[in-house]
Amino acid sequence: MKKTTDSKTIISRYLAAILSSELKQKMVFLGGPRQVGKTSLAQSLMTKSSIYMNWDDDQNKEDILSKKITTSADFIIFDEIHKYRNWRQFIKGLFDKNKNNLKIMVTGSARLDHFRKGGDSLVGRYLYYRLHPLSLAELDPSYMSHKLITARLLEFGGFPETYLKQDARILRQWQRDRISRLVKEDIRDLQNIKDLSLMELLVSALPHRIGSDLSIKNLAEDLQVSPNTITSWVEILENLYLFYRISPYGAERLKAVKKKQKIYSWDWTMVSDRGARIENFVASHLLKYCHFHEDYNGHKMELRYIKDVEDREVDFIVLKDGKPEFAVECKTGERQVSKSLLYYRTRLKLPKCYQVHFGEVDYGHEKNDVRVLPFWKFCQIEKMV
Repeated sequence: MKKTTDSKTIISRYLAAILSSELKQKMVFLGGPRQVGKTSLAQSLMTKSSIYMNWDDDQNKEDILSKKITTSADFIIFDEIHKYRNWRQFIKGLFDKNKNNLKIMVTGSARLDHFRKGGDSLVGRYLYYRLHPLSLAELDPSYMSHKLITARLLEFGGFPETYLKQDARILRQWQRDRISRLVKEDIRDLQNIKDLSLMELLVSALPHRIGSDLSIKNLAEDLQVSPNTITSWVEILENLYLFYRISPYGAERLKAVKKKQKIYSWDWTMVSDRGARIENFVASHLLKYCHFHEDYNGHKMELRYIKDVEDREVDFIVLKDGKPEFAVECKTGERQVSKSLLYYRTRLKLPKCYQVHFGEVDYGHEKNDVRVLPFWKFCQIEKMV
């Protein structure tokens, strides 16, 4: 049965007011996954005197290459211009000549701080923000319960189109088209990869490894390519905001595992296993929290996991400026407190520990100060964005 919702359930995107203010000072570069809402957010800041230019539009591309850019506009948005080899030099020249009367925003579905194809440095001229999919904090609980919002967000994902339509058939179509375009267009435009079909196989394989130790060697054997090739391809997928990796937390008092990373998807609906999807869902909220405080508040934020050589493991720990802020263990049900979480709470003297679930119970562990609670309530307490 088809489910529908209303755009009113979405509170104003969390970066809207911030970007409007930041544009008064410097250029803004806005990165994030394909179809996460970057263009819609940027265009919501436009006035009648603003201009939107997309590198994928033939006429816009011609105007950029011939430098036919009107300077009478008050605000210009350049979408996907990172595909232009000399984009940085072009943007720098435009900004330096018009910085007192022209606001500039650059948006792209690739890491704009990574694809630096030629041109002079733009250091000091721009602020970089990353736009994430919708999260619980961006959805209005006055329209439906926290529990229902969480269930629907988990099922249909945080990309605006699929969340708003809430239709399983449309979600499958959207996933297929998004991955196809990412591989055949974005990767083709930015990287010289001869066999894109193998890259598609890698994209299909990674969701089955969510939450587990990422073995480059095993992936290389499965796809019959070298480990160096897999490493390079995973980095490309990270730079295009399809997947992200987290590393173990190596505290001095801990015999931690080393170099074993875990991988997660920016779109948790790619993950079919329910337990792994829930873990990915929680990871994505935590990564969004880290990126926000890094991009806006200037803190050095890290999302890691805890695991020692004796296989005691906690799903996530958030570090702010090198110090643990809180640890999070996620469970599919309302279970007893994780023994590993209790161990690390004492061993590492962690300031706050949470065990989150998707049920209703909320209680604290008396001796070790570990709080067990619904995930939506955790998001409110720790002010997830």
